[in-house]
Amino acid sequence: MYHGKGEIGSVGKKNPSDCFLNMTFLASQTDLGSPQTQQQKPTVCVLDASSYVGFWILKGLVNRGYWVHAAVQKNGNREIVSKVKEMSLFQKRLKVFVVDVLDYHSITEALKDCSALFCSLDSPDAYDDLTVDLEVRGAINVVEACAQVDSVEKLVFSSSIGAAVWRENIGLVKDVDEKSWSDPEVCKKLKLWYPLAKTLSERAAWALAMDRMVNMVSVNAGLVLGPGIARLNPGPTMSFLKGAAQMCENGVLASVDVEFLVDVHIRALEDQYSSGRYFCFTEVLSTEKDCIRLAQRLNTLISVPARFECEKNIIYEERLRNKKLKKLVEVAA
Repeated sequence: MYHGKGEIGSVGKKNPSDCFLNMTFLASQTDLGSPQTQQQKPTVCVLDASSYVGFWILKGLVNRGYWVHAAVQKNGNREIVSKVKEMSLFQKRLKVFVVDVLDYHSITEALKDCSALFCSLDSPDAYDDLTVDLEVRGAINVVEACAQVDSVEKLVFSSSIGAAVWRENIGLVKDVDEKSWSDPEVCKKLKLWYPLAKTLSERAAWALAMDRMVNMVSVNAGLVLGPGIARLNPGPTMSFLKGAAQMCENGVLASVDVEFLVDVHIRALEDQYSSGRYFCFTEVLSTEKDCIRLAQRLNTLISVPARFECEKNIIYEERLRNKKLKKLVEVAA
């Protein structure tokens, strides 16, 4: 029940994902042997590898020499699933599993012999109240599976800044950081199903991880931007942006480049001291011009008049803080 994403800054150019795929094919021709016969990195699992972020994490891991179990959902994004299966034909370090996050046993099968799991659940469609429940149940099954599979040493959980910024009077808070959580009642009142899903699923994951003693780290991303984002991930993108004007005014609307996001996920795995939540963003949108530039990047999803001019020249105070992330990046550099 979860999927992938769309397109940015690639007009008139070859799809960057396809370019990476071709490079992967060439590199794989020298990829011989097995995890036991080669001194390479351990086997890890990516679920859902048919989501946009999951697919990019998968590519990043393979490119860095990891052996990867790519767990795609039965109803995953067809284009991304097709790319994953194509990669597996040429890449000996990649094995594909078809799972249902509501089926606990299918998750444990994909996790067999893996030392870590990257969990990135996203609905392929716009979020609604039903999606919220499905994502929470999926997160619970993922953590429980990690607890039951002995080889799993770490869980890197993809979440969102949306799980932290929706509260009453957030504009009066000086610092919004990893200690902050969105208020589910505020989300329900405003029908903000995306941040509600991310808040409840992450809270459920943390609660169960602590109970089952699962070593978990979460990466709370801003709005994800990257190649093909508008085409491959329209639902989550637009769901994240619901209430964007209010987020901007409150200084909590942020975006992140998908390649940087992938790098942070992998660093969170490789750093033995990583713990808790990490806010991950590369830009906080604090002016109307920032928002217009974002809309122009998402031009197939958002209509912007050709001669639109900003009426206001207001700079909103930025409230998001990511000191923890900066330390992680500096240590791993």
